[in-house]
Amino acid sequence: MAFTFAFYLFTFAFLLMTPDSKLQTPDFPFAYVGLGSNLGDRSGNLLLAVRSMMNAGLRVVRLSSIYETAPVDVIEQPMFFNMVAELKTRPLPSPEEMLARLLRIEFALGRRRQQPRGARIIDLDLLLYGDALSETEFLTLPHPRLHLRRFALTPLVELAPDYLHPTLHRTFRNLLADVADDASVRLWQPKKQMSDVESDVSEKR
Repeated sequence: MAFTFAFYLFTFAFLLMTPDSKLQTPDFPFAYVGLGSNLGDRSGNLLLAVRSMMNAGLRVVRLSSIYETAPVDVIEQPMFFNMVAELKTRPLPSPEEMLARLLRIEFALGRRRQQPRGARIIDLDLLLYGDALSETEFLTLPHPRLHLRRFALTPLVELAPDYLHPTLHRTFRNLLADVADDASVRLWQPKKQMSDVESDVSEKR
Protein backbone atom coordinates (compact mmCIF):
# COMPACT_ATOMS: atom_id res chain seq x y z
CA MET A 1 0.00 0.00 0.00
CA ALA A 2 2.94 2.33 0.70
CA PHE A 3 4.01 1.88 -2.93
CA THR A 4 0.54 2.87 -4.10
CA PHE A 5 0.56 6.02 -1.98
CA ALA A 6 4.02 7.02 -3.17
CA PHE A 7 3.17 6.37 -6.80
CA TYR A 8 -0.12 8.24 -6.54
CA LEU A 9 1.73 11.20 -5.00
CA PHE A 10 4.28 11.17 -7.83
CA THR A 11 1.54 11.15 -10.46
CA PHE A 12 -0.46 13.83 -8.65
CA ALA A 13 2.60 16.09 -8.42
CA PHE A 14 3.48 15.48 -12.09
CA LEU A 15 0.02 16.50 -13.24
CA LEU A 16 0.07 19.65 -11.10
CA MET A 17 2.87 20.88 -13.36
CA THR A 18 0.71 20.65 -16.49
CA PRO A 19 -1.76 23.36 -17.59
CA ASP A 20 -5.48 22.91 -17.02
CA SER A 21 -7.28 21.14 -19.83
CA LYS A 22 -9.53 23.15 -22.16
CA LEU A 23 -12.14 22.11 -24.66
CA GLN A 24 -10.89 20.97 -28.04
CA THR A 25 -9.29 23.48 -30.39
CA PRO A 26 -7.49 22.74 -33.65
CA ASP A 27 -4.12 23.12 -31.89
CA PHE A 28 -4.98 20.92 -28.93
CA PRO A 29 -6.69 17.65 -29.84
CA PHE A 30 -7.47 15.39 -26.90
CA ALA A 31 -8.67 11.92 -26.00
CA TYR A 32 -10.22 10.21 -23.01
CA VAL A 33 -9.12 6.76 -21.85
CA GLY A 34 -11.06 4.63 -19.38
CA LEU A 35 -8.98 2.55 -16.98
CA GLY A 36 -10.19 -0.41 -14.94
CA SER A 37 -8.78 -3.16 -12.73
CA ASN A 38 -10.26 -5.83 -10.49
CA LEU A 39 -7.31 -8.12 -9.79
CA GLY A 40 -4.37 -7.63 -7.44
CA ASP A 41 -3.47 -4.11 -6.28
CA ARG A 42 -6.24 -2.38 -8.20
CA SER A 43 -5.21 1.21 -7.51
CA GLY A 44 -1.57 0.37 -8.13
CA ASN A 45 -2.48 -1.24 -11.45
CA LEU A 46 -4.32 1.90 -12.56
CA LEU A 47 -1.45 4.16 -11.68
CA LEU A 48 1.13 1.88 -13.32
CA ALA A 49 -1.01 2.12 -16.45
CA VAL A 50 -0.97 5.93 -16.23
CA ARG A 51 2.81 5.88 -15.91
CA SER A 52 3.03 3.46 -18.85
CA MET A 53 0.93 5.80 -21.01
CA MET A 54 3.31 8.64 -20.22
CA ASN A 55 6.28 6.41 -21.04
CA ALA A 56 4.60 5.54 -24.36
CA GLY A 57 4.61 9.20 -25.37
CA LEU A 58 1.02 9.99 -24.42
CA ARG A 59 0.64 13.22 -22.47
CA VAL A 60 -1.72 12.65 -19.56
CA VAL A 61 -2.92 16.04 -18.36
CA ARG A 62 -5.75 15.18 -15.96
CA LEU A 63 -7.03 12.19 -14.01
CA SER A 64 -10.46 11.64 -12.54
CA SER A 65 -10.97 10.29 -9.05
CA ILE A 66 -10.89 6.53 -8.61
CA TYR A 67 -14.27 4.81 -8.22
CA GLU A 68 -15.04 1.35 -6.86
CA THR A 69 -17.62 -0.16 -9.18
CA ALA A 70 -19.71 -3.29 -9.43
CA PRO A 71 -19.03 -5.58 -12.40
CA VAL A 72 -21.60 -5.67 -15.21
CA ASP A 73 -22.44 -8.42 -17.72
CA VAL A 74 -20.24 -11.01 -15.93
CA ILE A 75 -21.14 -10.25 -12.32
CA GLU A 76 -19.41 -13.19 -10.57
CA GLN A 77 -16.06 -11.41 -10.24
CA PRO A 78 -14.39 -8.93 -7.87
CA MET A 79 -15.32 -5.25 -7.65
CA PHE A 80 -13.48 -2.94 -10.05
CA PHE A 81 -11.54 0.26 -9.61
CA ASN A 82 -12.25 2.64 -12.51
CA MET A 83 -11.03 6.07 -13.53
CA VAL A 84 -10.63 8.21 -16.67
CA ALA A 85 -7.52 9.91 -18.01
CA GLU A 86 -7.50 12.96 -20.26
CA LEU A 87 -4.71 12.94 -22.85
CA LYS A 88 -3.48 15.86 -24.88
CA THR A 89 -0.45 16.41 -27.05
CA ARG A 90 0.59 18.04 -30.33
CA PRO A 91 -0.32 15.95 -32.21
CA LEU A 92 -1.98 12.87 -30.81
CA PRO A 93 -1.10 9.66 -32.61
CA SER A 94 -3.85 8.40 -34.87
CA PRO A 95 -6.76 6.69 -33.07
CA GLU A 96 -5.58 3.30 -34.35
CA GLU A 97 -2.03 3.91 -33.16
CA MET A 98 -3.27 5.10 -29.78
CA LEU A 99 -5.36 1.96 -29.37
CA ALA A 100 -2.36 -0.17 -30.37
CA ARG A 101 -0.25 1.52 -27.68
CA LEU A 102 -2.98 0.93 -25.09
CA LEU A 103 -3.16 -2.75 -26.01
CA ARG A 104 0.63 -3.07 -25.71
CA ILE A 105 0.46 -1.50 -22.24
CA GLU A 106 -2.25 -3.95 -21.20
CA PHE A 107 -0.11 -6.88 -22.33
CA ALA A 108 3.02 -5.52 -20.64
CA LEU A 109 1.13 -5.19 -17.35
CA GLY A 110 -0.02 -8.79 -17.53
CA ARG A 111 -3.46 -8.81 -19.12
CA ARG A 112 -4.40 -11.97 -21.03
CA ARG A 113 -7.82 -12.06 -22.71
CA GLN A 114 -8.98 -15.51 -21.60
CA GLN A 115 -12.64 -14.72 -20.82
CA PRO A 116 -14.63 -11.96 -22.53
CA ARG A 117 -15.51 -9.23 -20.00
CA GLY A 118 -14.02 -11.31 -17.20
CA ALA A 119 -11.70 -10.32 -14.37
CA ARG A 120 -8.62 -8.41 -15.52
CA ILE A 121 -5.50 -6.91 -14.04
CA ILE A 122 -5.88 -3.86 -16.29
CA ASP A 123 -8.31 -2.61 -18.91
CA LEU A 124 -7.64 0.45 -21.10
CA ASP A 125 -10.50 1.65 -23.30
CA LEU A 126 -10.24 4.49 -25.80
CA LEU A 127 -13.54 6.22 -25.02
CA LEU A 128 -13.22 9.36 -27.11
CA TYR A 129 -10.75 10.82 -29.57
CA GLY A 130 -11.94 14.39 -29.91
CA ASP A 131 -14.97 14.29 -32.19
CA ALA A 132 -13.57 11.46 -34.32
CA LEU A 133 -15.94 8.76 -35.55
CA SER A 134 -14.82 5.26 -36.42
CA GLU A 135 -16.57 1.95 -36.98
CA THR A 136 -14.14 -0.73 -38.08
CA GLU A 137 -13.38 -4.24 -36.92
CA PHE A 138 -10.44 -2.85 -34.94
CA LEU A 139 -11.88 0.34 -33.46
CA THR A 140 -15.26 1.97 -32.76
CA LEU A 141 -15.37 5.64 -31.76
CA PRO A 142 -16.87 6.88 -29.61
CA HIS A 143 -16.75 3.72 -27.48
CA PRO A 144 -20.02 1.91 -28.29
CA ARG A 145 -21.04 1.35 -24.65
CA LEU A 146 -19.79 4.61 -23.17
CA HIS A 147 -23.25 6.18 -22.87
CA LEU A 148 -24.65 3.00 -21.30
CA ARG A 149 -22.16 2.48 -18.47
CA ARG A 150 -22.34 4.38 -15.20
CA PHE A 151 -18.80 3.29 -14.29
CA ALA A 152 -17.45 5.02 -17.41
CA LEU A 153 -19.69 8.10 -17.39
CA THR A 154 -19.16 9.00 -13.73
CA PRO A 155 -15.38 9.64 -13.92
CA LEU A 156 -15.72 11.14 -17.41
CA VAL A 157 -18.23 13.69 -16.13
CA GLU A 158 -15.64 14.80 -13.58
CA LEU A 159 -13.39 15.87 -16.45
CA ALA A 160 -15.76 16.82 -19.26
CA PRO A 161 -19.30 17.31 -17.93
CA ASP A 162 -20.44 19.64 -20.72
CA TYR A 163 -18.66 18.04 -23.64
CA LEU A 164 -21.07 16.69 -26.27
CA HIS A 165 -21.18 13.02 -27.21
CA PRO A 166 -20.08 13.05 -30.88
CA THR A 167 -23.07 11.07 -32.16
CA LEU A 168 -25.80 11.53 -29.54
CA HIS A 169 -25.16 15.29 -29.26
CA ARG A 170 -25.95 15.33 -25.55
CA THR A 171 -23.64 16.37 -22.76
CA PHE A 172 -22.08 13.64 -20.69
CA ARG A 173 -23.62 15.25 -17.62
CA ASN A 174 -27.06 14.68 -19.12
CA LEU A 175 -26.24 11.17 -20.28
CA LEU A 176 -25.16 10.23 -16.75
CA ALA A 177 -28.35 11.69 -15.28
CA ASP A 178 -30.47 9.50 -17.57
CA VAL A 179 -28.40 6.30 -17.72
CA ALA A 180 -30.43 3.18 -16.96
CA ASP A 181 -27.43 1.28 -15.59
CA ASP A 182 -27.90 1.03 -11.82
CA ALA A 183 -24.70 -0.87 -10.98
CA SER A 184 -22.96 0.47 -7.90
CA VAL A 185 -20.40 3.25 -8.48
CA ARG A 186 -18.91 4.87 -5.41
CA LEU A 187 -15.97 7.16 -4.88
CA TRP A 188 -12.98 5.26 -3.55
CA GLN A 189 -11.95 6.50 -0.13
CA PRO A 190 -8.34 5.48 0.49
CA LYS A 191 -6.89 5.49 3.97
CA LYS A 192 -6.53 8.80 5.76
CA GLN A 193 -2.81 8.70 4.98
CA MET A 194 -3.60 9.42 1.34
CA SER A 195 -5.70 12.46 2.28
CA ASP A 196 -2.91 13.75 4.50
CA VAL A 197 -0.38 13.40 1.68
CA GLU A 198 -2.57 15.31 -0.79
CA SER A 199 -3.24 18.01 1.82
CA ASP A 200 0.48 18.48 2.32
CA VAL A 201 1.01 18.79 -1.44
CA SER A 202 -1.80 21.35 -1.75
CA GLU A 203 -0.41 23.46 1.08
CA LYS A 204 2.96 23.64 -0.64
CA ARG A 205 1.60 24.79 -4.01
